[in-house]
Amino acid sequence: MPIATIDGIKTNYEVIGNGPALLMYAPAGFDATLDKWKTQGVYARIKLLEHLPKKYTCIIFDRRETGQSGGRVEPITLEHLNIGRAHLMGGCMGCCPVVAFGVAYPDAVLSMILYWPVGGAKYRISTHKRFADHLAYVEQHGLAGVISLVMQEGKPFNAEPRGGPWASVIKSDRAFADAYAKLDVQKYRQTVAGMCRTLFDRDTSPGAEPEDILRLEIPALVIPGHDASHATSAARYLEECLPRAEYWDVPVAGQTEETAPARVLDFLQKEAAGTG
Repeated sequence: MPIATIDGIKTNYEVIGNGPALLMYAPAGFDATLDKWKTQGVYARIKLLEHLPKKYTCIIFDRRETGQSGGRVEPITLEHLNIGRAHLMGGCMGCCPVVAFGVAYPDAVLSMILYWPVGGAKYRISTHKRFADHLAYVEQHGLAGVISLVMQEGKPFNAEPRGGPWASVIKSDRAFADAYAKLDVQKYRQTVAGMCRTLFDRDTSPGAEPEDILRLEIPALVIPGHDASHATSAARYLEECLPRAEYWDVPVAGQTEETAPARVLDFLQKEAAGTG
């Protein structure tokens, strides 16, 4: 798979299909690798990548600190491929950077599809516990202990909280692991605690501030989940805040390969025709 290295940051990505650009932020939280569009939960069932590439150029990638990527990807992939504007799609935690991208670069975004946005009280509580478990492990074993655990277990932050949010990069990039081991532990703990506090600071869908979202004149399709990580309230929050949002009010059981790709394609084609 191609690798884009810009400003020293590596991004692992793949381009599938033909047509207008659709930049897809993968689901699976802190293990959001590009393959999750085919293997993760509801996405394995609805098989978007068997349908969307027939009409769109789908750009999928390992999100920051997952898989083979090592850095920020928000504006990189479009620039690397010489694409001026694109539709954006996020699944799960990928909805957060999609909305943030829209707020930061509204002129580059044609539309947004937000599939199963994360959020809810249970999600915030469980995520804070994951960070706390990592910090407790750092306190007991130090950063060298974190590296040893990651190299031994090989699991991402989602599966093994003690390894921390940089576990995938530690595993895939020896130079990063060496630099990580030399960090000041106290400053590191402050950075991680601050990241947890600011990234996951609400019981709605985390990310961009509501005041910014309320001003966002980008067409959006919101598709709700319904479990401990994807509260329906998180999807309703985005529907409320996004002025041009459509809400697909279909229960999880009704989101199938027959219905979901068709609904997404209908939204995209309607926006392309200017009838949204």
